Amino acid sequence: MKRNAFYALLLGASVLTGTQASAKINFVEYDLPNGLHVILHEDHATPIVAVSVMYHVGSKNEDPTRTGFAHFFEHLLFEGSDNIKRGEYMKLVQSAGGQLNANTTQDRTYYYEELPSNQLELALWMESERMLHAKIDTIGVETQRKVVKEEKKLRYDNTPYGQWQSVIYENAFTTHPYRWTPIGKEQYIDQAKLSEFMDFYKTFYVPNNAVLVIGGDIDINKTKELISKYYGDIPKGTKAIPRPTEMEPQQKAEKIVHFYDNVQLPAVFMAYHVPQLGTTDYYAMQLLTQLLSQGKSSRFQKEIADKQQKALAVGAFAPPSEDPGIAVMYGIANAGVKAEDLEASMLAEVDKVKKNLISDEEYQKLRNQAENDFITQNEKVSGVIDNLATYYTFNHDANLINTELERYNKITKEDLKRVADKYFTNENRLVVYYLPKSEEKKTEGKK
Repeated sequence: MKRNAFYALLLGASVLTGTQASAKINFVEYDLPNGLHVILHEDHATPIVAVSVMYHVGSKNEDPTRTGFAHFFEHLLFEGSDNIKRGEYMKLVQSAGGQLNANTTQDRTYYYEELPSNQLELALWMESERMLHAKIDTIGVETQRKVVKEEKKLRYDNTPYGQWQSVIYENAFTTHPYRWTPIGKEQYIDQAKLSEFMDFYKTFYVPNNAVLVIGGDIDINKTKELISKYYGDIPKGTKAIPRPTEMEPQQKAEKIVHFYDNVQLPAVFMAYHVPQLGTTDYYAMQLLTQLLSQGKSSRFQKEIADKQQKALAVGAFAPPSEDPGIAVMYGIANAGVKAEDLEASMLAEVDKVKKNLISDEEYQKLRNQAENDFITQNEKVSGVIDNLATYYTFNHDANLINTELERYNKITKEDLKRVADKYFTNENRLVVYYLPKSEEKKTEGKK
């Protein structure tokens, strides 16, 4: 579903889900002997090709004493390879008229290039180099240590409300590795030895832990030949791929955290434990957060921001997660408004959804929004390959790109009320009061 602007700005990671409502998306898929799963989508609408590799490794696969590794590798694997000189990776794509990027979540790491279709072989070669011959040496590691630490300072430490994600996950989870976020702790990256980075690479960046997705102006048979040429000889990984087995225990009492930072206005964040993606309640939760938060006519915006004028920004979202995750509601208070008062207004809107069925008009609007979001996400070939990779990685069902909207359409008004009543409870809730440091001094003075 579409994420609101505040969430996209603060989280800074792509969370992908979607399908095409108006036309079937055709694709072929198969496995190489080394375990690499391949998905090909042919679309000659524009002379563009998009190539992506999604590795099934995110921050939840990390050693708790080495957090930040997955995100670190997102950067490190742009250093070059045995056959690509250091610093040349991006230049090669850009000089060919293309663009590229990567992102990391708690569940996966994603690399992609978009190029003129006559440059398909270049992209395939470069991703195969990343998978087999990545340059992991002292120079690259030391360079990226500095880059990652600088990113953390700019995007998290020195950005207003930039600590929200870490504060929430560290307090919402006690056992599951979602309790740390992809940015990790810089001291662990500093402490890690080169041999540890090499071991991480050999464990996770292997064909049997990846899906290669290619879309756009391609010839399927010729593309298969190129894939065999560049990926067929890459050996299958031999190390066991760690998957977290910890189950987060059910939260039985409300948690309240006061966090003080260099901000001017107080904010409140509420996090509720919710099911993983693919479940019926997951789809209902996506629609519920959409009801509360998406667009100018959403309940939070109309009542709290516009009518009551208590919030500078207010919203809700439930990031799709492979394991049970959280739904987050947030509000940044207007000047003179206390965080507790803003929280009360947010809870009042939540209680309305728990106690009453939504109107037929609102229900139809949700369905229309969902369909529009899906169409928009797949208007570009880059969106199609993102979604195909995601559906295969987490569901082993790439065809959800054609069928998932049916799951949303099966959610009834009664489902929305039931799910809100089940999960939006005090005992299932973490509350973070995100406050100016000046208020911490006042609190200390009263003690």
